[in-house]
Amino acid sequence: MSSEFVPLSALSRREFLPAPPVDGPRQRQPRTERAIVKKTGRAIADFDMIADGDRIMVCISGGKDSYALLEVLRILQRRAPVRFELLAVNVDQGWPGYDTAIIAEHLASTGVPYRMITRDFASVVEANLAPGATPCSLCSRLRRGVLYNLAGEFACTKIALGHHADDLIETLMLNLMYSGKLAAMPAKLHSDDGRNTVIRPLAYVPEALLSSYAQEREFPVVRCGCPSCGLPEQKRQVVKRLLQSLEEADPGVKHHMLAALGNIKPSQLLDRALQGQADQHERGAQTPGELA
Repeated sequence: MSSEFVPLSALSRREFLPAPPVDGPRQRQPRTERAIVKKTGRAIADFDMIADGDRIMVCISGGKDSYALLEVLRILQRRAPVRFELLAVNVDQGWPGYDTAIIAEHLASTGVPYRMITRDFASVVEANLAPGATPCSLCSRLRRGVLYNLAGEFACTKIALGHHADDLIETLMLNLMYSGKLAAMPAKLHSDDGRNTVIRPLAYVPEALLSSYAQEREFPVVRCGCPSCGLPEQKRQVVKRLLQSLEEADPGVKHHMLAALGNIKPSQLLDRALQGQADQHERGAQTPGELA
């Protein structure tokens, strides 16, 4: 295979989705894994997340999502039409009780090269956090800076995060309800300085699938150790419960919300900065008959 840069947009979606090996008996892939791999492959193809020759830093937190991400990328690595490397990276943020030995043991069992990094986020947060505030936003900024630096240090071309479909929907609702803006998480993001590219291959995968997969595979899940992680009064947890109640009352709500993120109608919003662009786009889309 040529080492020339080949974006996935040049390949068909079906080509990227993994096929069974041609040699030896065909083994049926477990249903949950098959569904996750299919959705991940489609997201990678839709957003050109992986190119031939990429070296991908897979961020491993010890949670079910990052473990699943690594496993699915391993499957795709073996069967995809492009060549790419994986490097698993875990960052110990310094919170008490975070057991990195369990994570390291699991990573060693995968055969994927890995690095265990330690940073003291806990002290920084305690020294700079305002009284009564949660550390999530500050931790996120600290973590992003560390990951960007590590990607450069390890010569990685992409940073893969384990955010899934529910994360995207919850972020949309958080911004809508508490920040007054329509924004979620992009499936692919270029850093402001252009040096780093973040990808979220699980963007189409519902959290419920990942939970089932984690149980089936018996992933050794490790809590981050942050005392604020998952507290019921956190806004994200409030939104998660709200979405769950909506889904129970009307199954398919979350699926439609995810679809809405890819079906934007700028002319039907109140952002004046977009209005001129939307009007021009709609005029260009009209047929001669519509203009008459």
